[in-house]
Amino acid sequence: MKNKIVIALMLCMSVPVVAQQKEGSKQATVTLQDCIARGLENNFSIRMVKNRQQVSDNNATPANAGLLPTVDLSASYGGDFHTSRSTSRATGIATTEKNAYDGTLDVGVDLNWTVFDGFSVWTNYKQLQLMKQQGELETRMTVEDYVASVITEYYNFIQQKIRLENFRKNMELSRERFRNVQISYSIGTYSLADYLQAKVYFNADSAQYMKQLEALNTSRINLNELLSNDDVTAFINVHDTLIDVNPNLQYEDLWRSTLATNSSLLLADNNSAVVQAEYKKVMSRDYPYVNLNVGYGYTMNRYELAATKKRDNWGLSAGVTVGFNIFDGKRRMQKNNAQLDIEYANLERENLKLSLKASLNNYWQAYKNNLQILQKERENHETAVANYGLSYYIFSEGQLSGFELREAQNSLLESEESILTAEYDTKMCEVSLMLLSGKVMEYLAGN
Repeated sequence: MKNKIVIALMLCMSVPVVAQQKEGSKQATVTLQDCIARGLENNFSIRMVKNRQQVSDNNATPANAGLLPTVDLSASYGGDFHTSRSTSRATGIATTEKNAYDGTLDVGVDLNWTVFDGFSVWTNYKQLQLMKQQGELETRMTVEDYVASVITEYYNFIQQKIRLENFRKNMELSRERFRNVQISYSIGTYSLADYLQAKVYFNADSAQYMKQLEALNTSRINLNELLSNDDVTAFINVHDTLIDVNPNLQYEDLWRSTLATNSSLLLADNNSAVVQAEYKKVMSRDYPYVNLNVGYGYTMNRYELAATKKRDNWGLSAGVTVGFNIFDGKRRMQKNNAQLDIEYANLERENLKLSLKASLNNYWQAYKNNLQILQKERENHETAVANYGLSYYIFSEGQLSGFELREAQNSLLESEESILTAEYDTKMCEVSLMLLSGKVMEYLAGN
């Protein structure tokens, strides 16, 4: 009796190599870190958002803010043909000069510089720097969301592989039972109903296995798409065979990290600084402005009829313009709107902070609850394995009906499914907590 029970238990818990694993053995395995690194390099969404970030980086220059002077080089040449007629006062004789040509050449270099405008130019530069930081934060958000997506699909792929193996073992159990019933039926020990029932169970489990193959293929295609592989159906041989759950997360540490490094919160802080800078720009109109103009030019005049045939002028010119805007009719309105924008940005940040805290607590409660569920499901699985081993022995002795053995088999499969679901759900809560707390990139380092 003990030998039969042991054989049944080994059949339940065995994990033979399946066809897909044999195929994968020909290829190098890829870890989660490999997938993340490859995706960050190749994914089109990441490359596009980095392209947009580069625009913000290029814009954040002193010249674009107006801190540097402008220097213009200009040259012009003009002339006119004219006919001149003059009459002498003394003699009354009229003299006519036809097609006389006078020409003027101007060449100059001019420098214009806003020396002071109530700190508006410096505020412009600060805003451009803030917009650069905003581009970096938006890129970081996209990268973190992408990394979380890769992790989710990576472990979903593992989940589907484990489920496929569970269904394969279940199919093998039904195959073994069908084989035994078939032998017993041929010698008259079992009835035709027992034989047909065993065949129905085996066919149903085989169909379930084939459906799971489709689910695994779908997950593989999704993972290939995330990694921007040209061949979205390419085989992926992942290194991990289990869903490893981190049971050591600490709530206080996660919340502190959320306040310090969450991308959305940092972006809200950045937006608040941008609108504050906009308010300073409006306030800068209460100050005078100072413009400096410096130039060096050369002018040549050519005269055909005048006493002077040619005149050349060259030299340096300089000037300072000081002004003050007394009234423009809309300054007060712009100040009020800027103050409202600051208040709105602060309220938006506080609302985001509250939302993040709620999300963190929801995921935290789910994470802790799933850890407890996982522990219970693992204990239950041990019982289910022992129960099936005993049921299989009693069935082989002819003291248990096929329906009762099927119930034990279903209980075993359900316990395996429950463990798998609890592991995956716990992992997804873990990933969500790491994303909210700004720690999701730690997966790239293998933490």
